[in-house]
Amino acid sequence: MDSTYIDGYQLYDQFLIYLTQSKKFTFYIKTEVSFQTVRFELPTNEDIQRSFIGRRYPRVTSYAYTQSVPFDGVCHIYSLPYGFEYFVDLDNSFQGGLFKKVRLLKMNDRISFEHNFFDLISQDFPFLEFLYIDNNCPQKDIQHSSALIKFPYLTYLTLEYTHVDYVQLFLLKQNMYRPRLLNLSINYKSLITITNNFTIDPTYFNFDQLKSLDLDESFVRPENFHQYFPLL
Repeated sequence: MDSTYIDGYQLYDQFLIYLTQSKKFTFYIKTEVSFQTVRFELPTNEDIQRSFIGRRYPRVTSYAYTQSVPFDGVCHIYSLPYGFEYFVDLDNSFQGGLFKKVRLLKMNDRISFEHNFFDLISQDFPFLEFLYIDNNCPQKDIQHSSALIKFPYLTYLTLEYTHVDYVQLFLLKQNMYRPRLLNLSINYKSLITITNNFTIDPTYFNFDQLKSLDLDESFVRPENFHQYFPLL
């Protein structure tokens, strides 16, 4: 069976046309298409945006992309201003914008997330509380800017499925300001790497407020563990 992205034509002809009494239509739709089922060229992001012209839609934006390694094409379409508290599967093709309502963000990609991209995310999602990152690609530029990236409301952070570069970026005070972090999920190997087996000065890290630490394996706490995690 052939399949393609949901666009403005499909959304109008198969759904919106029947909402004759509706005065407001807020939506976020993500379409994933497997190359195994596609026998024609997928629409570009420009094609998707043109499909919303001339119909009774609110302001709409989209981004469609093809993975750099085989498997899927993905398309996000959503009305503006963005009206939901979550945004899932954000990657490097993200077009930017202001998402004041979003509290939970999931990021994943097969291409590395660089420092300036996280800086963009911190500005576009100013009230973010829950952040999940899935990316095993090392950063190309680990000489981070002297300007701090700020996530002032972040309370829950999952880095279990990331390269250690992202763990260093988020957990070293010199890189990141996140004063409300309470829950952290990472893998044990990354924790040992960034602390050099708990020998680096604990004041270099942002662990002071943590009340929960989830690791992928059990371990014996070193004697100085509480110097790093005073509330655990």
